[in-house]
Amino acid sequence: MAATPDTVHWRGVHHLALVTADMDATVRFWHGVLDARLIGTIGTPTFRHYFFEVGPGNSVAFFEYTGQHLNSYSKPAGVPYEKAPQFDHLSMNLPDEDALLRLRDRLKSHGCEVTDVVDHGFLRSIYFSDNNGIALEASWWTLDPTGRPVDYGDERLFSDSDPVPAVQELRATGELDHTVETHLVDKIVEDLAAGR
Repeated sequence: MAATPDTVHWRGVHHLALVTADMDATVRFWHGVLDARLIGTIGTPTFRHYFFEVGPGNSVAFFEYTGQHLNSYSKPAGVPYEKAPQFDHLSMNLPDEDALLRLRDRLKSHGCEVTDVVDHGFLRSIYFSDNNGIALEASWWTLDPTGRPVDYGDERLFSDSDPVPAVQELRATGELDHTVETHLVDKIVEDLAAGR
């Protein structure tokens, strides 16, 4: 079921907005260690918002709030944490195994802990954390499912033996029989209306 007959023409992730308590250290890690070029900065009396390029048209951005105490946490990717249920980790795309190994070596040369390569079947990854304790992954597609027709019966890509009903519908008909509604949080709407 589609809300409209038009197709959404995604071009990747414009930016993922994360939070840092130390923007200087964040620039030093993301630009200096990860070589994610700093491409823009916004500064207001209440926050800084800095953007790092992770691919053409794709960026990771950080907020640093002025005078705001933050309770931070660190967790590895794929491990639940009850105080942060909506974010697990960020994975960035690399072109091949060689690029993955070079990034692993670069992280080690900067004194950053990183896992060995983990083989997930259709992708391979390494795992590490940034200076804020954010769980990060770098991956490359060994079998790239993007930019081509999808085959929900391809068990190399769809290996869940007990998929949710939505996947069962897609396998059976190629469509969803319904979607879900969402609602804005009132405080967000109030803040946007007040220009905060």
